[in-house]
Amino acid sequence: MNKEIHKRLQWIQLFEKTQDAGLTCRRCGISRPTLRKWLNRYNEFGVDGLIEQSRKPKNSPKKKADDIVVNLIENLRTTRNLGARRIQSELIRLHSIKLSLATIHKVLHSIQAKPLIKPKREKKYKRYNRPIPGDRVQIDVMKIKNGLYQYTAVDDCTRYRVLGLFKRKTAANTLHFLEQVIEEMPFPIQRIQTDRGREFFAYSVQQFMMDYSIKFRPIKPGSPHLNGKVERSQLTDLQEFYSYANLDSHNLSDELAYWQHYYNWERPHGSLNGKSPIDKYFELSNITPYWDDVCDAYDPDKERIKDQNYNLDLQLERLKRSM
Repeated sequence: MNKEIHKRLQWIQLFEKTQDAGLTCRRCGISRPTLRKWLNRYNEFGVDGLIEQSRKPKNSPKKKADDIVVNLIENLRTTRNLGARRIQSELIRLHSIKLSLATIHKVLHSIQAKPLIKPKREKKYKRYNRPIPGDRVQIDVMKIKNGLYQYTAVDDCTRYRVLGLFKRKTAANTLHFLEQVIEEMPFPIQRIQTDRGREFFAYSVQQFMMDYSIKFRPIKPGSPHLNGKVERSQLTDLQEFYSYANLDSHNLSDELAYWQHYYNWERPHGSLNGKSPIDKYFELSNITPYWDDVCDAYDPDKERIKDQNYNLDLQLERLKRSM
């Protein structure tokens, strides 16, 4: 017999022998409620009633992560290889469930989740951030499927984004998207950075940027890391939006607009220490210039129509400097 059970049984036997609760409590060094508790359990269940019972509550109304939430977290981790911060974002967006990072970490620890599988990078590039919103906006085009292309514009400083869907990547669609970017970005754009895609080098596109006092700065070939922010943001779209979207839906553009709003206003961003892009912009709004300031600082004599061929474009640049 367990020592604790034997001790409690002695309390009961002494009380039954003396029929004096005060005497029993003084000799055994216990209180009357303690004696009463074990006596009632003994009378109801016998010796088995003297076994210490678990004090864990049967129901936990304040428990933040029930079995359903735990399964959702485990599914996001195993199927999509997401970390705690992105799991937090997806629970809010897909299921309207708000959990702290600490709670998600506890759940991952309880289910013994394996560490994240991080891709190996052959080269280490030094990352940079522009200090002012609109100082540099990266633009790229991503093919979703045949006949469906996503244009993406990302502000280098705040990560604020504008997205657009088009059937083709053409100069005409690029012009439409640039108008959308200028309209939807909450700050003026000083320069635009792209790869050397043909859709960006049309005369009409470059002239449009000049008319709005926007500098055009295409990157050199073979250097996608220079456009890394827009590349990584498009990967986020593939993982968090298109993995659930119906690409044949007539409302796909509306759903993408909702995703854009969620990304800019609600989704916590890892590189911004958990802030949303709009929060970052509000922090820097006092140093963000107005369109008039950008136009005044723009020097049209230093700008020219650029050629898609990088080597030829370098020769044209040297020729202009020598004149």
